[in-house]
Amino acid sequence: MSRPRIISITDGSAAAIGGLVVGDEIVSIDGEVPRDVIAWQHLVDEPDLHLEVDRGGMILTVDIPKLAGDPLGAEVDAALFDRVRTCDNHCPFCFIYQLPKGLRRSLYLKDDDYRLSFLYGNFTTLTRFTEADLERVITERLSPLYVSIHATNPDVRTTLLRNSRGATSLRWLRAILDEGIEVHGQLVICPGINDGAVLDETLCDILDQYPELASVAAVPLGISKYSNEPTMRAHTAEEAAMVVDTTERWQQTFDGVLGRPMVFAADEYYLLADRPFPDGSIYGDFDMHEDGIGMAAAFQREFAGLASDVVGVQSGFFHWVDGAPAEGYRAPRPHVGSMGCGVANPGGELTDADEALLDASAQDADAFGGSGVAAPMVAPAPVGVSIAPRRNAPIGVLTGGYGARVIGPLIEDLGRPDVRVIEVVNEFFGGNIGVTGLMVGADLIRVLSDEPEGNRYLLPDVCLTGGRFLDGLTPADLPRQVEVVVTDGIALRTALEFDS
Repeated sequence: MSRPRIISITDGSAAAIGGLVVGDEIVSIDGEVPRDVIAWQHLVDEPDLHLEVDRGGMILTVDIPKLAGDPLGAEVDAALFDRVRTCDNHCPFCFIYQLPKGLRRSLYLKDDDYRLSFLYGNFTTLTRFTEADLERVITERLSPLYVSIHATNPDVRTTLLRNSRGATSLRWLRAILDEGIEVHGQLVICPGINDGAVLDETLCDILDQYPELASVAAVPLGISKYSNEPTMRAHTAEEAAMVVDTTERWQQTFDGVLGRPMVFAADEYYLLADRPFPDGSIYGDFDMHEDGIGMAAAFQREFAGLASDVVGVQSGFFHWVDGAPAEGYRAPRPHVGSMGCGVANPGGELTDADEALLDASAQDADAFGGSGVAAPMVAPAPVGVSIAPRRNAPIGVLTGGYGARVIGPLIEDLGRPDVRVIEVVNEFFGGNIGVTGLMVGADLIRVLSDEPEGNRYLLPDVCLTGGRFLDGLTPADLPRQVEVVVTDGIALRTALEFDS
């Protein structure tokens, strides 16, 4: 187990006054050894801390006077100090099996760790969940959690997870719900396997057995050109329409019985089926926004100025198991870059501790993507500014295939001939991959090489993790300077109005 290492200290904080310094490794807090940032936060919330610290090989004692609940003001370098609980399912739709060789190894690691479900919204199948985990979830009120259901039929779920424990692990979902823990569910729909009658059965079982679920997202699987699963394929337009029809029909049932719609089809289904997006009001607080539920509606409202607050989008399609901010692990993570500013190679490499953790876990690593289980670990990007927006220059909005269909009509309605959407076809992954978060440097180089110099090019930050695209390139490698823009409607509208 690694020790939490201090990477930043807030000026004037209890940590600064008490004598902690960047680089200190925490051996214990009041005699206890934290195994993750959840335990860390509970311990540092206490008053008058007594810490054992490893400072360059010397074990020191640091006493920090503070009041209970006051922030310590120290940020650590990781969320988990013990091993990530890796996933031992072998889902045929898993996106990591569909990654090309040669990417940085952190992208090939997935987890099935309930702690990361609580901290970052990663989905867990519960196939590695234990009684001890349940006790901790209940005792520490680790809520909300996010569970990959996929199907309630035991045989179908076993087939989808390729794990015999898939037939029984939803018993943990029932136990978690019994204790009042908020849970959001996910169904990755695979054509011919868990759609149609099986989807109806699943939603019926959810109403009957798990009505306390906060929401359920029906999302399509992603298929790259590297997939070697003969039973996995992309949805046809007709199949997408059937998923939309099924979820909307069940929304009425859930609403009639529970007073809320419960199940939602991902935006991608509406695009595939060429259906209009539902009114944004149906999504409530957009709890499943990060799962592609209501993203388009939220973006449209933000762009039109109908929303004063944005629905956050995490920068980076693959999220890193990042550290605990000085304000606590529930503090918001900063976006990459600044509104209207460019980022050129801001860096963000894995630390030695991260690499060691990956070394220990890589042999058991599985996947992310359509599976809905956790995302691989990649270092977060520091904010960096390299260029200022150029006034009176034509603007190109870079986005993926699906993003172009959402943003295109908004740009047309502006009546701005100087602004156009530049769709970046994903040739790197191929298949049905059209989400903006999976844009890579190689595809952007191909597209931008044909674009004129002197224009403004807006790049959404969702495609950057640790300042890099998934293929390892950075914005500095692109043939045209780009302005990295936070991925929401208000930020885009602000960038477009910079010189209007």
